[in-house]
Amino acid sequence: MKKIEECFFKVKNDYLKHLKNEKIFNKSISTKIQDLKKIYIPLSYWIENKYKKKNKTLILGISGGQGSGKTTVAGTLKIILNKFFNRRIYIASIDDFYKTSLERNKMSKKIHPLFKTRGVPGTHNINLIKNFINLIKKKKFKKIKLPKFNKANDDRYKKKYWFKVEKKPEIVIVEGWCVGAQPQTYSVIQKPINKMEKNEDKNFKWRKYVNEKLKSEYKNLFSMIDYFIFIRIPNFKMVLNWRFLQEKKLKKKSHTNKKIMNYNQIKRFIMFYERITLQMIKDLSRSASVVLFLKKNHSIKKVLYNK
Repeated sequence: MKKIEECFFKVKNDYLKHLKNEKIFNKSISTKIQDLKKIYIPLSYWIENKYKKKNKTLILGISGGQGSGKTTVAGTLKIILNKFFNRRIYIASIDDFYKTSLERNKMSKKIHPLFKTRGVPGTHNINLIKNFINLIKKKKFKKIKLPKFNKANDDRYKKKYWFKVEKKPEIVIVEGWCVGAQPQTYSVIQKPINKMEKNEDKNFKWRKYVNEKLKSEYKNLFSMIDYFIFIRIPNFKMVLNWRFLQEKKLKKKSHTNKKIMNYNQIKRFIMFYERITLQMIKDLSRSASVVLFLKKNHSIKKVLYNK
């Protein structure tokens, strides 16, 4: 208890500042403080113990439905692990590894029109992420530049704006909605689960290709991750509401109004994610190392440590 209090006083201000930057205004100060003490600090101790046990760069995966708070959770853990445990942390968002708009346009013509929209497995440059993980595992570390994606423009930033990793991280957090997702059986793939799949993927070519990617290169990537932290949403209906809030935040953070989605566009957009999100709720609720159960008001109801 004494260690938790010590940690709390050291990270409290940075944590509250982080929540402010993330536009988390729907929670009272007392709830935020309670989350820090009962959820984030104990989880950080768990991560620190896993790092000490491995005694070399630890790779963590954080996943959850759109708008579930992956960025907030990852950022909070980074603050605690860095400020209290003195660990070098790097957060790699899988969103920054999306293929360029040009590459996705080519996919849409060559494979299926739905690949013009970013998001599903097949629309990321998996080799870039794997190369990054392989490089940080080497004894001799060299400076790395990693891509940065501009969601407002739906394209990758130019290389001069890319992230720079100057020092070898001790803990890497790979954060993204589909991190840890598993493929489905052929019979399940055949059945459409929403209007978009039914009307725009009648021969199920798009979802079959996505599933094949999960079986191959995404499976290889996820096998490089040591432990998974899964943020379990109460139901898929909440994704629409939370994703709409996320888009509002993006609009405030962005210097341009270009390509910010409205409500109806978001409603269609999340259909791309629905199949895999629902499957992840089934799979990762059991297989993830840590599961954070969310309430409908976005607060964390409980934490389950599986391993």
